[in-house]
Amino acid sequence: MLFAVLASSPLVLGAYLGSKFTFPERLLAAVLAFAAGALITALTFELFEESYEKGGAVRAALGLAAGAVVFTGASMVLDRYVAKDDDPDGSALLDKDAASDDRPASSASTSGGAGLALLAAVTLDGVPENAALGISLGAGGGSLALLAAIFASNLPEALVGAASMRAQGRSTLYAVGLWSAAAVLLGAAVLLGAGPLTSVSDETISLPLAFAAGAVVASLADTLMPEAYEQGGPLVALSTALGFVLSFLLATL
Repeated sequence: MLFAVLASSPLVLGAYLGSKFTFPERLLAAVLAFAAGALITALTFELFEESYEKGGAVRAALGLAAGAVVFTGASMVLDRYVAKDDDPDGSALLDKDAASDDRPASSASTSGGAGLALLAAVTLDGVPENAALGISLGAGGGSLALLAAIFASNLPEALVGAASMRAQGRSTLYAVGLWSAAAVLLGAAVLLGAGPLTSVSDETISLPLAFAAGAVVASLADTLMPEAYEQGGPLVALSTALGFVLSFLLATL
């Protein structure tokens, strides 16, 4: 229960802060980049490597591909939903088509899209990721490195996501409610991993671990890193490196 609270509570805290207060864009970009760096370590050592060792290369590769495909598909659906919600008559789309030299907006730069995309990222990779955290508890230890990576990524993701929702005109109740629902879901995943899933075979566990890794990879490429760079510029590279180094040190302790 303690691990479940520690892993999921940053979502509620970040959502409240992001929806109530205005932070400099460069600061938001820096913390988002830090989260991206921490997730690189987590997906490599705590998710994909663990999946590979438990289920072999084929299962790990299939699970990773499935996670990446599902997240990318969800992100595309969210892009269309947000674009339609922001521009119901389609005038912006016509303007964009007329300007053939313009690049189409990514999910990170679509108005309001970053908030929902970050929420999707946290949910899709967070459920199997938190279940893996619970499984490590059931095995008699408890991965502090994975817990630290989850905590370090959830807080800035919720912060930036809620800030994006606020910029779209959403209320504090809306943002905090959505992120709190995700927090409850992820907390339950930790308890599920520490309980019923401890008796599941390694081959079965390898698939959700790899799925989480694939969703993390896709979210890094599609949302976290583009959004951080768009708002913070090249200096976010230093924040990403810092997040990676600190998370790596925790993983090697």
